Amino acid sequence: MRLRSLSFRLAPLALVALPAARAGSPAEGSLESSSSRYATLDGHRIHYKSLGSGPETLVFVHGWTCDMSIWRIQASAFAKDRRVIVLDLPGHGRSDTPVIAYTIDLFARAVDAVARDAGVSRAVLVGHSMGTPVVRQFYRIFPEKTVALVAVDGSFRPLAPDAASREKFLAPYRGPDYRKRLEAFADSMFPPEHAALRDEVKAVMVKTPQHVVVSAAEGMFDPVVFKEDPIAVPLLNVLAKSPFWTPEYEAFVRQLAPGVDYRVLEGVGHFLMLQKPEEFNAILAAFLAKPRR
Repeated sequence: MRLRSLSFRLAPLALVALPAARAGSPAEGSLESSSSRYATLDGHRIHYKSLGSGPETLVFVHGWTCDMSIWRIQASAFAKDRRVIVLDLPGHGRSDTPVIAYTIDLFARAVDAVARDAGVSRAVLVGHSMGTPVVRQFYRIFPEKTVALVAVDGSFRPLAPDAASREKFLAPYRGPDYRKRLEAFADSMFPPEHAALRDEVKAVMVKTPQHVVVSAAEGMFDPVVFKEDPIAVPLLNVLAKSPFWTPEYEAFVRQLAPGVDYRVLEGVGHFLMLQKPEEFNAILAAFLAKPRR
């Protein structure tokens, strides 16, 4: 498989963010204006923020080479009537970046560490891109703490299923020009008319330490992460229309979770919650309003 083809296949796991800041002072009640907090896992700090209050908690999880800012619109919107937790996964954003193995299991335990520090016993977990296998792994480890799952343009099966394709993708990130490879990866995900967004994304991606870039990618390729065990809690799966999300993939997801609420949005790309926030928020709100055990 050529690198560009593999990059397309991996786009649903390559989560990167728009800059969080805007001109002027942050609005009251926004993610930007909220105070930072830190949980600890294995002696390392995990940065998170808590907004709003209410009987139900939403935990938003980002993915590879990103930080919590990807969820800024949703954090402000849903904190009006419930509690919202957003975090920087280990190695990302303002969390510590030790030289360790950045596995999906580590990320899932980091979500749990944040939940415990915030005093949250059960939550709905929302994962975008690589955040999808993260929240699913959380559910595997802590089913009693999982109210429901929301997968946003992320995959439930491996996108680089064999060792050769995985290494072909990873090899350029192991060398001294890894930042250029990150930039090239961003170029492969955005059309020319989105040049400004592409350049913003590049600036975010290259801030990720090299050891995190490589190790987190290795972690999200781990076949164990994509075991085909059933998902028994309510599941919302929201995807951007793409040749990758085929009818066969939908059937695969429905086999994992027969009651899944499966949505495909048109006219958006990988960052659908930022491109069409009103539509995405309405879908998520309707899902949250459904009766659950």
